[in-house]
Amino acid sequence: MSSAEPAARRTPPTLAQRIEFGALRGVAALLRPFGWRMASRVGAAVGGLAWWPLRLRAARVRRTIRACFPEMAEAQVRATARASYRGLGRTAFEAIYLSRAGREEVLRAFAAVVGEEVLAAAYAQGRGVILVAGHLGNWELSGAYVAARGYPVDGIAMHMANPLSDRFFQRTRERLGMGVIFDDQAVRAVPRALRAGRGVGFLSDQSAKGLASTMIPFFGRPARTPRGAAVFALRDDLPMVFLAALRRPDGRYTAYFESVTVVRTGDRDADVHATALAYTQVLERLVRAHPEQYFWQHRRWKGQPADTPPHLREP
Repeated sequence: MSSAEPAARRTPPTLAQRIEFGALRGVAALLRPFGWRMASRVGAAVGGLAWWPLRLRAARVRRTIRACFPEMAEAQVRATARASYRGLGRTAFEAIYLSRAGREEVLRAFAAVVGEEVLAAAYAQGRGVILVAGHLGNWELSGAYVAARGYPVDGIAMHMANPLSDRFFQRTRERLGMGVIFDDQAVRAVPRALRAGRGVGFLSDQSAKGLASTMIPFFGRPARTPRGAAVFALRDDLPMVFLAALRRPDGRYTAYFESVTVVRTGDRDADVHATALAYTQVLERLVRAHPEQYFWQHRRWKGQPADTPPHLREP
C-alpha cells in the first residue's frame, strides 16, 4: 500500500519520531519473553498511571461516565474510570505484543466465543461481510481473532502521526492475516475487498465529519456516527456483524458476534440512518454491560448540532 500513500506519508520521519519508534520496538522486544499475560499486566500498570498520578483527562472521563450512568454512585464512577484507563493500557500493550505473536497465540487469548455461527453464516453467503466494532474491550484483537479463525478480513485504519509506527502496526496486522485499508483509500479499496468475499471492519464510534457521518443518539445524546458501514451494506445488499473482544476477569477474552439488522425500505438516506442506529444500539448495550471496558477518554459527542438542548450536550 505504500505506493498509494499520499506524499505527506512519504516524508522522512523526524528525530523525535525515530526516538519514539525506537522505544516502541524496545517495548515489543522486552515483552516477548514474558508472554501475553505479562504484557497485559504491564499495560494495566502504565494505563493506571494516566489515571493517577498523571490525571490525563480524568475529570472529563468521570464527568462523561456520570452523565451516561446517572445511577452510579461516585465511588463506582471513579472505579469505572480507573478500570477504563487500565484497560486502555492493556489494549495498547497487547497490540504491541501482537507484533511478535502468532495465530495460535491469538487464539489462546480467547477463553470463549459467543455467536460465531453468526459470523460463519455471514461469510457463507460469499458476497462480502460488513464487520462493525467500537472502542470496547480490545478492538485490535477482535480483528486478529477473525483472521486467526481463517476468515479473510480487512480493517479500515487511519494513518498514525508517526510513519514508522504506522508501518509497524500495518505489518503486525498483515502478518496476522489481516489486510489494511487506510481511510483515504477506502472508497476504492472497500468495494474490491467486498467483491472478493472478504470481511471489512469499520469502527463505528469515532466522530466523522460532514457527509461521512449521521447524527445518532448514543446514551441519549446526539453523536456524529460514521455512515460507511451502513452505506456499503445497503449498496451491495451485504450481511452485517457486530464484533467485540470482551475482557474476562482472568485476563483472557470472549469473542462476541451479533448480527445487525440492515434496514431496507427503499429510502436510502433513512435506511442508512436506521442501520447506523441499529449498530450503535448494539454497542451501547454492550457498553452498558461492560462500562469499565469502554474508551471513555475520547470525545464521542464532539461536533453536535448548534441547537442541541443543554441537557443533551457533550458532557
